[in-house]
Amino acid sequence: MADGPSTGRRPLTIARVIGVLERGGAQLSALRLSAALRSEGFVTRLYAGDATDEGIALATAFGVPVETFARNAHLQWVPSTDFAEWLRSRLADADLVHAHMFGAWWAAAAAVPDGVPLVASEHNAVTWPYGDHVTQARAAAGRLAAFFTHGPAARAFAVSLGVPAGRLLEGRSIIEGFDARALPGLPCPRVTFAGRLHPEKGPDVLLEALAMLPDPPATLLLGDGPLRESLTARSRALGLADRIHLPGWVRSPGSYIAGASVHVVPSREEAWSQSAVLALGLGVPVVGSAVEGLPVTLGQGRGVLVPSEDPEKLARAIDELLHGRGVPDPGPGRIYAERFSPERIAPYYADTYRRLTHEERPTRRRTQAPE
Repeated sequence: MADGPSTGRRPLTIARVIGVLERGGAQLSALRLSAALRSEGFVTRLYAGDATDEGIALATAFGVPVETFARNAHLQWVPSTDFAEWLRSRLADADLVHAHMFGAWWAAAAAVPDGVPLVASEHNAVTWPYGDHVTQARAAAGRLAAFFTHGPAARAFAVSLGVPAGRLLEGRSIIEGFDARALPGLPCPRVTFAGRLHPEKGPDVLLEALAMLPDPPATLLLGDGPLRESLTARSRALGLADRIHLPGWVRSPGSYIAGASVHVVPSREEAWSQSAVLALGLGVPVVGSAVEGLPVTLGQGRGVLVPSEDPEKLARAIDELLHGRGVPDPGPGRIYAERFSPERIAPYYADTYRRLTHEERPTRRRTQAPE
């Protein structure tokens, strides 16, 4: 590969390690970043702790080569010495290692050669569903040259591990689709939701809110996940079967969100919300739960915030927007969303990577591997 067209520097090799490769927001963020960094002169290799077939296909679609260690190993949350040993030879010639999710950066901390900078990303709150590994996380955190935190919960977690303030950086995700146009034939008016059909994303709360409206509009639930069947059953029980549409997971949700009357983010947990920012960039009014990072995303009048798990207040907010009352000025939302274009985000990470490789390699810093 030739030098990056915009830098004139030799290409740097980034070994990107991810706990689980599936169709999700964190994974899309990592893959979009990998693709955008090509223009900055970076070559990316991706190593997944575990992966789904859909996740591997997604990496292939982005042109990012991937190797997978295991299947169904829960390596987003679990430290694995076997995974660390598998990584050791694969990280040996990297210029920098960027690991996403605890299981990935713990294993990378044990495997990465001395003198190679290691950075971590956490995209969501750390909840330890398979056992508390704070002690192991604290030991591995000492090897990190930087920690990108997406949202206040991730930042608080990094602080609790003792990561110095100078190594804490704001995690930023690339959003694509601001130029999307609505697919022909979509219902109008319509409400949209985009995300995993999982309790933490709250699509069930949205159904309860829609049932409270006197004339619920057509609603598109974009995504897939464990709640799909129960949402279908619940929509029938609420008399919404002819209003609720589940197109499944789509790579380009902007073509469904563009022109929508309201986009809803009814999450119980949410570090930031890629779909909310996409909707803001498309000029679509957004209603979101006032949880974790959403007050930042939708703050300063960019969107409408309601309490989490309150279908009645969510219904009232949706109804107000459907009738043209209290609609936010789309200007601030569009300006905010533009901050997350590939052209803005790629240089942010590229500059950080270059600074760290310049600082770390000459010092050949030796740190103890996590136990």
